[in-house]
Amino acid sequence: MGNKKRLSAVERRAQLLEIGRKVFAQRGYEATSLDEVAAKAGISKPIIYEHFGAKEGLYAAIVDHELESLVQRISLSVEQGRPRARFEAAVLAFLGYVRDEPEGFAVLTRDSPTAARTGLTRVIDEVASRVGDVFQSEFQRAGYRAKVAPIYAHALVGMVTQVGQWWASERMPFPVEHVARHVVALGWMGLRHLPQEPELAAVKKK
Repeated sequence: MGNKKRLSAVERRAQLLEIGRKVFAQRGYEATSLDEVAAKAGISKPIIYEHFGAKEGLYAAIVDHELESLVQRISLSVEQGRPRARFEAAVLAFLGYVRDEPEGFAVLTRDSPTAARTGLTRVIDEVASRVGDVFQSEFQRAGYRAKVAPIYAHALVGMVTQVGQWWASERMPFPVEHVARHVVALGWMGLRHLPQEPELAAVKKK
């Protein structure tokens, strides 16, 4: 028998992140055991402790890694171009991540029993805060109040995130471009016709 290659610390950490992502995506946080992760990696459980501490540490590292990957995709997509082109690119980037990284998205949208901001809430908060400067600059350029931009950033990111979760849960019945066309149409029409001072029709002025 040949000697099994010994992984470096960096390689081992990457391996555990990948295996852990698969198990958490399949079983969820509570049902996942470090014994299973260790068995799949072909190591003893104490090695996981050396890299991540308890199960919570491995889970948090996976969530942070996936969230950074998602946010980076979206951030790169909105760096340049006209407003609608950037909006389209951001939606495509998000849905592309859902399609290409189903295990990562499954982990992101599950709730952890320990984190203060978890699941969809954390995804929406992080993505909206990272692209919020784009909304603010566009609001200022169009003559709108920049301080209300986060409202729209969270609303639009929340819409895309919920669509992505539905799309994934339904086993992606439509191509990504088809879903993106409809999401962009809804979001862009709302932005394009946005009044500077929106009012609630059902609320009477005093």
